[in-house]
Amino acid sequence: MSAGDWKQLYAAAQSGDLLLVRYHISAGVNPNYQHPEVLCTPLVASLIQGHDDVALYLLEQGADPQLRSEFDDLTPLQAARQYGRVALLPRLLALGARETRQPFWRRWLPV
Repeated sequence: MSAGDWKQLYAAAQSGDLLLVRYHISAGVNPNYQHPEVLCTPLVASLIQGHDDVALYLLEQGADPQLRSEFDDLTPLQAARQYGRVALLPRLLALGARETRQPFWRRWLPV
């Protein structure tokens, strides 16, 4: 059993607390898990909130660059584009992120 906590990892990724993110990853928390209460990935949360250092670290630790965040209905690449994280686009693409279209209905929802 790990000492890490997924909800705390997610909160740390969302708030940009890289030290806490590192702690939970080193304690064995899966960066690709989407808790049923949150339905968002730490990677997409960090991209939306503009925490590039956290996003890069998560990618280094095996966060899936193709994994769609269920709550946001965004892949990491889509989140990076939509929220202006353009410096991370080359890294995401190098790790295998691919262009995908957003669902038809998503184009008219406010962000």
